Amino acid sequence: MAIIESYLAGENSTALINKTIGQYLESIVEQYADHEAIVVTHQGIRWNYREYLQQIDRLATGLLALGVEPGDRVGIWSPNNIQWSLTQFATAKIGAIMVCINPAYGPYELEYALKKVGCRVLITASEFKKSNYLEMLQQLAPELAGAPSGKLRANKLPHLEIIIRMGNDVSLGMLNFDEVCNLGTDVEYEGLHRLHDSLRPEDPINIQFTSGTTGRPKGAVLSHHNILNNAYQVGLGMSLTAQDRLCIPVPLYHCFGMVLGNLTCMAHGATAIFPGESFDPIQTLATVEIEKCTALHGVPTMFIAMLEDSIFESFDLSSLRTGVMAGATCPVELMKRVENDMHMTNITVGYGQTETSPLNHMSSMDTTFEKRVSTVGRVVPHLEVKIINEQGKTVPIDNVGELCCRGYAVMQGYWDDEERTQETIDSEGWLYSGDLALMDSEGYVQIVGRIKDMIIRGGENIYPREVEEFLYTHPYIQDVAVFGVDDAKYGEEVCVWIQTQEGKELTDEEIRTFCNGKISHFKIPRYIRFVDSYPMTVTGKVQKYKMSEQMNKALTY
Repeated sequence: MAIIESYLAGENSTALINKTIGQYLESIVEQYADHEAIVVTHQGIRWNYREYLQQIDRLATGLLALGVEPGDRVGIWSPNNIQWSLTQFATAKIGAIMVCINPAYGPYELEYALKKVGCRVLITASEFKKSNYLEMLQQLAPELAGAPSGKLRANKLPHLEIIIRMGNDVSLGMLNFDEVCNLGTDVEYEGLHRLHDSLRPEDPINIQFTSGTTGRPKGAVLSHHNILNNAYQVGLGMSLTAQDRLCIPVPLYHCFGMVLGNLTCMAHGATAIFPGESFDPIQTLATVEIEKCTALHGVPTMFIAMLEDSIFESFDLSSLRTGVMAGATCPVELMKRVENDMHMTNITVGYGQTETSPLNHMSSMDTTFEKRVSTVGRVVPHLEVKIINEQGKTVPIDNVGELCCRGYAVMQGYWDDEERTQETIDSEGWLYSGDLALMDSEGYVQIVGRIKDMIIRGGENIYPREVEEFLYTHPYIQDVAVFGVDDAKYGEEVCVWIQTQEGKELTDEEIRTFCNGKISHFKIPRYIRFVDSYPMTVTGKVQKYKMSEQMNKALTY
């Protein structure tokens, strides 16, 4: 039946899960104990569900032995590896709140994240690519050199007491990951058993950092109920079963990897397969072939990189059938190649935001090709969506307005930020996305723009205000405006217009050098212009859209 108003409720034929992640995991282990649960190719890990649970419980009891309690924030700062996955489920089992920290963070961003949510524990890799995590931590907390392991008292990081590092080397003031996994005794295992029954599905379990166009990143608080049900429903949308093998090259620190990857596999007894620490096209293609993966997740730029590699045709990808493509709109030609050359005839397109755990729209197995490349699908089960005008009224179909969502997947709020929570979620439970959208008569939604000026670069969300605030710390910068410009490869790239202080001069290279090692590489502006003024409204507001138009025009010629 055709709809006439831009409102739709998802179907609800399948009941929501009313369990904690730990309770649900144990039920899955009972059903699929000998079934392969996780494969981490770069670490040589291949465990069935029974073995996986044993390793999860080792870390969980080790954390309990250190005095970690329900509600404590445990940060995880690492690329994709088995330690990340163990941390995800171990913290859930003990009721601690896992805080996902971007592995590309520099010390400026790390300090803010740890302080904002009051991390008591940090589990960290030693390094990743060009980032030396341990050096950054020693820079932020020089007190580590004289601190007993697990009893840090740092001036800049007042809440942080315990740092657990990966690897076998010893670092002053830190514990080793394997060491912590050996701390649990019968006392802790008994405590873990008691927690199994006392934790509730509504308890907060995860903090994911996100942001708007003003201010610093916000910590979206998600519960067991939020992310477990979203993972399960997305799996249903992919027709995922225990026989599926999902290749996960997307990062775990993001909802895409953590929820739609790890958690979706567990929710259906499927196998989670990690091809490497981070995305590499050849490594991913080789893993799909060797492991006979049936599903593959990625953002459009990842699929482009794989398809355009010179040896793409040498890989046998015939085992593939499905996966989720999200993070940006899928171009028509790319979708054709993914279906034909990668055999992913059942690939689905997803859309959402961290605040909705993350997907609230998804194409289905029977969505037409045209709808898959022009829309983000329909609302997922058990959620409601509407598109409203500036007065808050639901608009007729095919009219543009702000997309709003309500239901089980909506976050509990932003950590320690009631004001911005109330700005985002109204008294009736509707979450305002900031995205401009329109809905057709069948309920398919097209995203047409953003109220906010967030930049999406290759699936990475970049918030201009955050980059601006960092650049303001340069002593020669008077004013700065960051915005996105069109880019054929990444969708958007970061551009900055800078006004220097009187009598001071800067070069592009000096700006990039200032950024290197302090903020994430993908946030560093690719295009830098030094200007005397900005286009402004009569009321004095900067018109970034005009800057973007000028730059796009200049870059075209």
